[in-house]
Amino acid sequence: MDYQKLIGEKTTREQTVTRELLASWLKSGTVDVYATPAMIALMEYTASSLVQPFLDEGITTVGTAVNVTHINPTPEGAVVRAEAEIIETDGRRFLFKVTAWDQAGLIGEGTHERYTVKRDRLQENASARLV
Repeated sequence: MDYQKLIGEKTTREQTVTRELLASWLKSGTVDVYATPAMIALMEYTASSLVQPFLDEGITTVGTAVNVTHINPTPEGAVVRAEAEIIETDGRRFLFKVTAWDQAGLIGEGTHERYTVKRDRLQENASARLV
């Protein structure tokens, strides 16, 4: 497939901030606010889910780079909405603009890079590292 046609495609995903997503719970900080690792995971999931339907059977993507700024705190109970937009693609590489919002406004933004891989081969390579 010519992935260039996908430039400009967008999608969103939402998640409610629960206790398990707080910085104090994940140990990424000591405050009871939405954790940066949780925000980044939502951004990655959003990007992955955007491109996956366009890939051939047995192909998936893996995250290879994240450059994100966490701008504002979000409390437990708030709903966070992440958006991913394909802004560049080159062969197996996809670059996404990612943003995250809560009810009050923007909480995070940046870029995320993913590469296509053969799912089975990646799993085999990972398992081989147990030796």
